[in-house]
Amino acid sequence: MTATENLSRLGLTLPSVPAPVAAYVNCVRTGNLLFLSGGLPIDGEKKVIGQVPRDVSIEEAQEGARIIILNRLAVIASEIGSIDRVTRIVGLNGFVNSAADFYDHPKVINGASELLIEIFGEKGKHSRTALGAAALPLNVAVEINLIVEVE
Repeated sequence: MTATENLSRLGLTLPSVPAPVAAYVNCVRTGNLLFLSGGLPIDGEKKVIGQVPRDVSIEEAQEGARIIILNRLAVIASEIGSIDRVTRIVGLNGFVNSAADFYDHPKVINGASELLIEIFGEKGKHSRTALGAAALPLNVAVEINLIVEVE
């Protein structure tokens, strides 16, 4: 199955491409690599805001990570025409707005990693960093950037 077919099978659709909230672009292409800026868990009126686990549960933050992946895939589709042109998810960097004594950052970022594998299969397996941060832009619970290889 193609990535687009897997997305449909999962009952998911790509949102509109989110506009950058500061002085940057959503994506820079060099050769066959796309470097995607950090995405936030915002989809229309739905926002995952606050510190994990104080304000936001791990499960809610995982859902926020999935929202980010759909937003980042929308950026990819707008850049190259289709997510089916992705040949590999190379790397993922995830940042969790977390309390100082919270150590389950990988569990939160698994929401993103697992969705990429569901959509892209083997091509979705990637290197990864999962870090905690004292604060993130707009007080979001999670932020994720990607490096993607394309045809």
